[in-house]
Amino acid sequence: MAKSATVNVGPGGKTGVRIVVCGEKGTGKSSLIVTAAADTFPANVPPVLPPTRLPEDFYPDRVPITIIDTSSSMEDRSTVGEELRRADAVVLTYACDRPETLDGLSTFWLPELRRLEVKVPVIVVGCKLDLRDENHQVSLEQVMMPIMQQFREIETCIECSALKQIQIPEVFYYAQKAVLHPTGPLFDQESQALKPRCVRALKRIFILCDLDRDGALSDAELNDFQVKCFNSPLQPSEIVGVKRVVQEKLREGVNERGLTLAGFLFLHALFIEKGRLETTWTVLRKFGYNNDIKLADELIPSASFKRAPDQSVELTNETVEFLRGIFELFDVDNDNTLRPIELDDLFSTAPESPWDEAPYKDAPEKTALNGLSFDGFLSQWALMTLLDPARSVENLIYTGYPSDPSVATRVTRRRRLDRKKQQSERTVFQCFVFGPKHAGKSALLNSFIGRPFSDEYSSTTEERYSVNVVEHGGIRKTLVLREIPEDGVGKLLSNKESLAACDIAVFVHDSSNATSWKRATELLVEVASHGEDTGFEVPCLIVAAKDDLDSFPLAIQESTRVSQDMGIEAPIPISSRLGDFNNIFRRIVSAAEHPHLSIPETEAGKSRKQYHRLINRSLMVVSVGAAVAIVGLAAYRVYAARKNTSSS
Repeated sequence: MAKSATVNVGPGGKTGVRIVVCGEKGTGKSSLIVTAAADTFPANVPPVLPPTRLPEDFYPDRVPITIIDTSSSMEDRSTVGEELRRADAVVLTYACDRPETLDGLSTFWLPELRRLEVKVPVIVVGCKLDLRDENHQVSLEQVMMPIMQQFREIETCIECSALKQIQIPEVFYYAQKAVLHPTGPLFDQESQALKPRCVRALKRIFILCDLDRDGALSDAELNDFQVKCFNSPLQPSEIVGVKRVVQEKLREGVNERGLTLAGFLFLHALFIEKGRLETTWTVLRKFGYNNDIKLADELIPSASFKRAPDQSVELTNETVEFLRGIFELFDVDNDNTLRPIELDDLFSTAPESPWDEAPYKDAPEKTALNGLSFDGFLSQWALMTLLDPARSVENLIYTGYPSDPSVATRVTRRRRLDRKKQQSERTVFQCFVFGPKHAGKSALLNSFIGRPFSDEYSSTTEERYSVNVVEHGGIRKTLVLREIPEDGVGKLLSNKESLAACDIAVFVHDSSNATSWKRATELLVEVASHGEDTGFEVPCLIVAAKDDLDSFPLAIQESTRVSQDMGIEAPIPISSRLGDFNNIFRRIVSAAEHPHLSIPETEAGKSRKQYHRLINRSLMVVSVGAAVAIVGLAAYRVYAARKNTSSS
């Protein structure tokens, strides 16, 4: 039996690099390719070469290269465009003896790459170096600097001669290197500095290697780092040399304890400036980073998040205790609040702060100085774990979570089973907030996180969240309010499983407006019907907002009728303006804890249940009748057998 061929996986998980060569006619594209592959200048070459392969042992990274030659004819431009879109890197050629071909790079080729949205490294190659006029010698840097400043996608520039065999292998080495060890994610060419995400990753690596947590890498820690990343120790003289180089350029880069974070970052900037990007990439990849400088997907235990639609993910008690320790560690001024600067420091080893954008940015309760209490901090983590558990665990790892990530969270029991058990053991409840425009939904969410009431109305067009801790019966639960804009209800309910994630639904109406009440009841019936049809019924509460205003006529009569007809609690009056909330948030949590109660029934649902009861009763009658018949037949057989025995 033949062995299957093993595929060599190079840096960044690449198994091959596809390089497309393009440029004006007669600039030496085909000669460049043939000379690189055959190590000899060709006497005759066809107009366009077939794909050319450089074997994996051609360059040190041991990743094979496929070189695609392209036509310079106008009629083949669409084919060239298709090849460029499939490229990992582009080699763009001009002829050193024809200045007009150099001008063509900035007037046509580079703009064309942008038009085609080809976002890969570009290597600009000046071919036919041997033909350049010796009386007009100009440095490559002088020629290319204006173009490189305009087109930042240019990775590097090089001149070569296929005839004289000058720098031919280097062309494709640089192209391959630009793919396997790209500059873009690491270094900002304009500011000549490490990019923020690169700095954050290197800071995390530094902290992980600083085992004694003294803010510096000792000689032993530096040596362990070298062995982990490069499989070879540093000699004492090499360690001295490294620290001397840093100290000469950056005094604070070294102290009496060893190499500081500033020195560590300086070293990597130095490697990159000297073209040794593979050094920094090797370090990043050894610590699990991908080309986006984020932890590779395989390091996030996605298998632990597999769940039914009506299950959710929560943090374990052990993880909450870890977060308590992290909170205290970064609460530098011990005021039991994480100020924005302290929170930024906490997430300074993550690619970016995960809470800077919706839906997290405005979801928790904040202090007057925009800080987070411990409850607010935990609420944010609970919300992120509910909505995006993989991202939550990823950020736990970035912040130094020491245990197996697969045990950081737990999957809750199914909501359907909670209803059968008549109680929920969840610690995080998600409440969908429905209602017509102007009903007071946003005011309810704002009050939940301590924001003052405002008379200025702003229509909510996108879903938004508020999250906080609710103490109920001596037990602390996290409640997530998810506001559903009236215009978004149809889209939400178009998904069969949309209510599976909902622990309880609240329907808000303006108690002074009959139209608002009518629309709220219509939404209630829509949601209840969807739950009955899909099997994802949810407890529901009605909230009569704006209780400080006069109720509309027949309000009590109408609300009593609807709540009685549907079998749910009467509307709960609240006033956001007066701050009178009638324990609404505790009542929401209480209803969510008892998921078998407060489930509304529509007329269609009642009819369906009555029909099923009739069917079941009929089946029972048939079953009982059949059982009686079977018993009677058995009795007759016993009687007949006895009669036969006595007569004989």
